[in-house]
Amino acid sequence: MEELNDIELMVKKGAPLIAIESYEEPRVLELCTRLAMKTFRSLYSWSCLTGLTNGVITQDHTSQPDSQPTLQKPAELLASIRQKNEAGIYVLCDFHAYFDEPDIVRALKEIALYSDEHITLILLSHELSLPAEIHRYSTRFQLNFPSESKIRQIVLNEVRQWQQKNTGRRVNVDAKTLGMLTSNLRGLTESDVKRLARGAIVQDGAITVSDVEDVNKSKFELMNMNNILTFEYDTAQFAQVGGLHNLKQWLAERQTAFVAAEDSVSTLDIPLDTPKGLMLLGVQGGGKSLAAKAIAGLWKVPLLRLDMGALYNKFHGETERNLRETLQLADNVSPCVLWMDEIEKSLGQSDNEGISQRVLGTLLTWMAERKSPVFIVATSNDISRLPPELLRKGRLDEIFFVDLPNLKDRAVIAHIHLKQRNVECDKNAIKAIAEATEGFTGAEIEQAIVSALYSAKARQQSVSVEHIINAVDSTVPISVLRVEDINTLREWAAERAIMAN
Repeated sequence: MEELNDIELMVKKGAPLIAIESYEEPRVLELCTRLAMKTFRSLYSWSCLTGLTNGVITQDHTSQPDSQPTLQKPAELLASIRQKNEAGIYVLCDFHAYFDEPDIVRALKEIALYSDEHITLILLSHELSLPAEIHRYSTRFQLNFPSESKIRQIVLNEVRQWQQKNTGRRVNVDAKTLGMLTSNLRGLTESDVKRLARGAIVQDGAITVSDVEDVNKSKFELMNMNNILTFEYDTAQFAQVGGLHNLKQWLAERQTAFVAAEDSVSTLDIPLDTPKGLMLLGVQGGGKSLAAKAIAGLWKVPLLRLDMGALYNKFHGETERNLRETLQLADNVSPCVLWMDEIEKSLGQSDNEGISQRVLGTLLTWMAERKSPVFIVATSNDISRLPPELLRKGRLDEIFFVDLPNLKDRAVIAHIHLKQRNVECDKNAIKAIAEATEGFTGAEIEQAIVSALYSAKARQQSVSVEHIINAVDSTVPISVLRVEDINTLREWAAERAIMAN
């Protein structure tokens, strides 16, 4: 009803051109039918196959199945509308294919400028980039994504249909899994929600956690953003992250406020702001990326990885448009974690500072104005290259510094990687590895263990502490290679950041 009222208002204001980008053509045609009935206007539809038809538009787009197609050529269609000057709503499907023809663009402009004010052209396609000549005469209309209650209704309808087709067999699903599926289907069109929900049920008559994971994969394939925004399937649990105790405690305190903000407000009777995000600053290989994955795993929300470098496009304005569409997608699938890895490489000093400044402005505006629960995790190895506007309080909640792991954390990290590879070591052996790896990052400890496994296998021996110590001794850690840079990071973070360890 809200959509119908919005588009009705556009028509009553005399908008000559309304552009609708949508893959849900049947849903838009149904909306236009209701619009024509409510505004008491004649309704016409056109495609290159059916030509111009009039009357109520059905979902198969055949309101006059027995008549011969007329005015199939777009130039003839627009000339007829212009000459007859008959009031009505004209829905033109996939008309974007003709926007590179000057006579078509001119004809659209003449209709917008000189035809009866009760003529409305609705341009309907999956993608509409309007020519500059007609852009200012047009109005954009966007279909709403279904709400969570609507998604739940669609899923339950699919459950009932499956049960009817299978002689009353019940679909096996619990309330928690149904809630997860409903939440993860946000940001999709009604037709996509129906198709993915049906796919989750049809094979075994059950909705399981594995079905939810499959739905997530399919969902982000549908939302392909040309590799600018990707869905990370492997979200590690915090049990796989050694150390970072302060960070873990900070996140645990905010988990309820982010995942179930409404419940936390009602139970605590305290107004809580939704957590906005954090910056992870630290040494390469220190566990920043693993921590970003673990946050999504801990909070049980999708993890989106934004490749800032892939945003950039040689055409003017395309980079900013890519970013706006990407952030809109993150809003649509919220609650989620948005991971911006090594953010300084795209927002730091650049050969094209004009583009960088526009991208920064777009990002900062979204960060300040967004209402959706999107938790940003930005990681950086060089804070000096980042603009100060990004670091001030209010953009992000906190800056954490991830230093090299201490003795205790190195022991935990070694134990985790040994256990993952089914290598048995007692406490004394793990302590010896931890002591030998002073100045090593978590990634370097892992690689030392991997190297020891290769070495032992080549000698047809079982891996031992000696193999690992030998691999450690032959490694020059980054704390030696980049000692000056690490010291600079520590000095900066000493008074400006919270220690994550």
